[in-house]
Amino acid sequence: MTDRLDASQIWMGALPDAHERGLTAPRIGIAGISIESSTFSPHVSGDEAFTIRTDEDLLGYYPFLDEGRELRAAARWTPIYHGRSLPGGAVAPQTYQRMKDAIVEGIRDSIRRDGPFDGFFFDIHGAMSVIGMKDAEGDLAVAVREALGPETLISSSMDLHGNVSEVLRDEVDMLTCYRMAPHEDWMNTKERAVWNLLARLRGEHGADPLRRRPYRAWVPVPVLLPGEKTSTRMEPAAGIYAELPGIEAMDGVIDASVWIGYAWADEPRCQAYVMVMGDDQQLIAREAERVARMFWDAREDFVFVAPTATLDGALQKALAPGAARPYLISDSGDNPTAGGAGDVTWTLTELLGRPELTDGSVTTLVASIFDADAVKAAEAAGVGAEIVLEAGAGVDSGPAGPVRICGEVFSITEGDADAGTQAVISVGGLHAIITSRRKPFHHLDDFRMLGLDPENADIVVVKIGYLEPELYDLAADWTLALTPGGVDQDLLRLGHSDLAPGVYPFDTTGNPALTAHVSRRQES
Repeated sequence: MTDRLDASQIWMGALPDAHERGLTAPRIGIAGISIESSTFSPHVSGDEAFTIRTDEDLLGYYPFLDEGRELRAAARWTPIYHGRSLPGGAVAPQTYQRMKDAIVEGIRDSIRRDGPFDGFFFDIHGAMSVIGMKDAEGDLAVAVREALGPETLISSSMDLHGNVSEVLRDEVDMLTCYRMAPHEDWMNTKERAVWNLLARLRGEHGADPLRRRPYRAWVPVPVLLPGEKTSTRMEPAAGIYAELPGIEAMDGVIDASVWIGYAWADEPRCQAYVMVMGDDQQLIAREAERVARMFWDAREDFVFVAPTATLDGALQKALAPGAARPYLISDSGDNPTAGGAGDVTWTLTELLGRPELTDGSVTTLVASIFDADAVKAAEAAGVGAEIVLEAGAGVDSGPAGPVRICGEVFSITEGDADAGTQAVISVGGLHAIITSRRKPFHHLDDFRMLGLDPENADIVVVKIGYLEPELYDLAADWTLALTPGGVDQDLLRLGHSDLAPGVYPFDTTGNPALTAHVSRRQES
């Protein structure tokens, strides 16, 4: 596994030649819904949260299906419907129902026009929570299977922070997930799911709806940890994930995956999972159980990806004489890429109360809070104007109310696809970023476009957990600040009450059997 993967590169290699009993031009559909949503965040993900892709716009989303690519030419593709959102709060029921209906009706209409599908790429995240539901992806999978019929081979790509419930396992024939956190292999994983689907359809059993289905060895592991403790940059996650390519290369194995699970939803399906797929039932069961045991045995060894501290402790390190610059601080409790609301003001309020940050002696960049009205007030005042405004806490006011900012309008920037219009208010050397809409700050250009210079800042505070690659490279040093919010890293502080029995660290007395459930979907 490489450290960096270009999402546009070919990762899987050439497809196998089609067997004489395989399908040389299978008909394959594409649909799904992708969001990671926290049930502990008051944010609600409605229609506005989702980017909807259909038809050629959806097909063009996947670079491995570009014209001229082998995978594009290997099938007759029917892109149907896909909704994708930034992480956020639980999905509004009516929003989910509209997307589900569009997928199901799209499948049925296509079958009426052009006949049944041989295969289907079910592109999901695995941690979608819908208000009033306990297993949204399982519900969607049941609906997709009913629309497709029993014979279609379904392959799914998932985030490693997703959950594989029994319902999802039983309705989808082939599942795989990312092997990197941060998720630098996210698009390559989608390619792998499609490659596996095509390879199976082209193979010896490709024309046999039952025999072309692989067996799945599925092991739930009763461990639930935040992603910031399970980064594949470090042990023990690095060693566990390093096992997967070797297992995948074994005769009789198609794919091997480990799901960390999603820590910020309170649902019975939220825990870790191991799945190995293939035709050798004994082999896949043995390997799935072996990796599951590795994960369980290492449960107490997972540690945060960086030194942790309170916000005050992180600032003491950042402001210490001789501290490396720029010093990055993760405001982890309101991380929008884990499902945080993105408008918690607790950290900015604390920062504004520190004279050493506002007297101009150091440069601090703080990203970000979303508040459309506050941005409009800054726009009305104009760049260079002195302004007093309140911002944030419109969605998540739990840790703190709106923050009062007295400063100068440093810049106004329009037109960002995610954030909309953005305002920067400077208070001495502290630069507070306010956006019209929720936006994660992962790239240096996210700051540069606002007239800010992250490379030459003293301190950069970002609502994030583990640092995304550009921020990781930027940081001369960093601390993961254990701040409050809807994705609080202290899981015991959140108050889960609906997890399955025996999940560590909520229950430290467990001794699971970790026995593989081996099955393949049977014909109805």
